[in-house]
Amino acid sequence: MMNDAVRDDSAFRAKIQDFLEANVPDGFTGLGAMSAKDARVFATRWRVTLHEHELLAASWPKKYGGGGLTEREQVILAEEFYRVGVPTGTDNDTFGIQMVGNTILAWGTEQQKDHFLPKILSGEHLWCQGYSEPNAGSDLGNVGTKAELDGEEWVINGQKIWTSAGHLANYIFVLARTNPDAPKHKGITFLLVPMDQPGVEVRPITMMTGDAEFNEVFFTNARCPRENVVGEVHGGWPVAMTLLGYERGEAAAVFPIMFRMEFDRLVALVRELNMSEDPLVRQRLATLYEKVEIMRFLGMRSLEQFLAGKPPAADASIFKLYWSEYHQQVTEFAVSLFGVRATTPQGRPPMSSFHTDQRGAANSTASWVGSFFVARAGTIYAGTSQVQRNIIGEMVLGLPKEPAGPRGTWRELSQAQSK
Repeated sequence: MMNDAVRDDSAFRAKIQDFLEANVPDGFTGLGAMSAKDARVFATRWRVTLHEHELLAASWPKKYGGGGLTEREQVILAEEFYRVGVPTGTDNDTFGIQMVGNTILAWGTEQQKDHFLPKILSGEHLWCQGYSEPNAGSDLGNVGTKAELDGEEWVINGQKIWTSAGHLANYIFVLARTNPDAPKHKGITFLLVPMDQPGVEVRPITMMTGDAEFNEVFFTNARCPRENVVGEVHGGWPVAMTLLGYERGEAAAVFPIMFRMEFDRLVALVRELNMSEDPLVRQRLATLYEKVEIMRFLGMRSLEQFLAGKPPAADASIFKLYWSEYHQQVTEFAVSLFGVRATTPQGRPPMSSFHTDQRGAANSTASWVGSFFVARAGTIYAGTSQVQRNIIGEMVLGLPKEPAGPRGTWRELSQAQSK
């Protein structure tokens, strides 16, 4: 007999399928089959539909406008959405919902939840991430952007870099140093900062794809309300780690679906190029299939942890390390199949500077070469592969830590660096 969990899953899947049948236009084959302009228009309208049906922030409690779905239901939703080719949100929802929204749910006051969460869902607030700095990339504890309290406002000075979508955002969550006399992982505060103000300058960084999704953000006496601290003043480090856990870990259950869809496109490409009988090509496909299946099992393990009530932890680094290095391998192989034609890409490039091309995209040289370029950054952003291996070694495997660097307060270490 069918057990209760399977019965519930089947009922929920049928519910999502009914929703898609009622709301997806006839003949829709995926965002990848649209022009960039049409895809943006569709995604924006689709996001409104998701919000109206409480499917936008699927994991959030209904109290805050979310769907109140379990992790298992979120996976089913993602499977059905990817099958049809519709998104679960827009690109900015990675920052607004998945990262800062979940962090506010975990650490924020009720006043912060009531103020910020509805504006994230409505799209009134578009977010970006203020973590990395020129001297604090992989060593995030070395952040030097300063925030000083002036009456009822924080005054912020410094620079952030690699700020994805900073040119589109009107809010940024910022790690700022509020006590320079504390050890470097102490004295850091997590701030929610409006960007539409004097003293905030955004400069684009052109990537190898030709896009400018990354930016530098400069703060010159920018201001932030005193109450916009998430967690404790000088206690922003655990808040920051919570956010990184959501960035690296929450997607573990749904990324395998996305990468399996990309793998299926690769198999179709091999057939289109009449290479399916080549034994070396078949061997490489088999290896990549094994890897994408391993990724699925890693995602299932992450799902079980969520179902057991465990928040994202250090082993989220395992999944981040795995998918980012896998994506480089699969896109390298795809580009190699085109041979010299890959040097002059033709067709529509990917519309996103992250992860895979959208469902419905043609198997063109521009699509795969663009994905190849995108994959280069995957082992750097959200923590480099080297950092992930350190986390796994120390916090998952229990290996000895690397030799400690210089000790002292952030101010002392900064002064020593400048000599």
